[in-house]
Amino acid sequence: MADQASLLNQLRLDREEPVAALHAARRTWLMLSGSAVGLAVAVLAVMRFVAVPAEELQSGVAAAAQVAPPASLTPSAAPVASILDASGYVVARRQATVSAKITGKVAAVLIEEGQRVEAGEIIARLDDANVRAQVAQAAAQVEQQRANLAAAQVAFANAGPMYERHRAQFAAAFISAQTFDDAKASYDTAQASLDVASRALSVAEAGLAVTQRNLDDTVVRAPFGGIVTVKAAQEGEMVSPVSAGGGFTRTGIGTVVDMDSLEVEVDVSENFISRVETGGRATITLNAYPDRRLPGRVIAIIPTADRAKATVKVRVGFEERDAGVLPEMGARVSFLGHDAP
Repeated sequence: MADQASLLNQLRLDREEPVAALHAARRTWLMLSGSAVGLAVAVLAVMRFVAVPAEELQSGVAAAAQVAPPASLTPSAAPVASILDASGYVVARRQATVSAKITGKVAAVLIEEGQRVEAGEIIARLDDANVRAQVAQAAAQVEQQRANLAAAQVAFANAGPMYERHRAQFAAAFISAQTFDDAKASYDTAQASLDVASRALSVAEAGLAVTQRNLDDTVVRAPFGGIVTVKAAQEGEMVSPVSAGGGFTRTGIGTVVDMDSLEVEVDVSENFISRVETGGRATITLNAYPDRRLPGRVIAIIPTADRAKATVKVRVGFEERDAGVLPEMGARVSFLGHDAP
């Protein structure tokens, strides 16, 4: 009997571990069920709060999914591939700091920053009192030389017949050779005086033209049409085309920029310059307007490299003019491939 009991004990299965595992599984299932029930209750509470039935909510989601497909699936959202990006600045190919051609004191400045000026428009005037006095003096000298020329013409006109008469008398042996030589000398002197008076009048007229030009230069005009970006001088200041009048002398009246000549200059690494070609398409993004992409085209690749930066300068022009583009703005240029639209 003892042998049979020992054999039965050996054949008995230990069910404590499976039961413990079963209990643990039950506890886990109850926790998950409780979480699911709590989540369902929260969803129902939210739906009651917004007063939207579940059927309408599901139908609205389905309709939104049909009307607004993902942005990645729309053809317009596909970005244009760029083969190279470079940063630079907006510059003006046509820009001038306008100055007077002579040194003088500013009498009036007729421009302000942001003002539009046309070619030949007066932007400033210099004090012209001294120049007008010089013009009057030069004009008086011209009149004096004209009077001298008139006197020389009269003298030459009188010397001509007298010389002819003495020559005829000398040929007939009525006068001596010395008398004839004196008459010829007087004739030659009158002719030379006429030439000198004529040349002197030309010099005087040239002097008058110079002083008149100086008077005209007291009026400063715009060399081309554009926008005034800098007003450098004020009334009462001295201006000079060269900075030779001391530290308080201005060298310019103002700066005029032709906005139609704006373009972007970027530095491209010389390792990637082969990807850029003249006439290639590009898009320009200004730092001030990161959401706007302006179409551009490569104008030129400057045929020299900067050894310090190992870059090559590239000029990119705007294909469309935009009033928001201003000189010295930061810009980023994306060079497009050959198959870009």
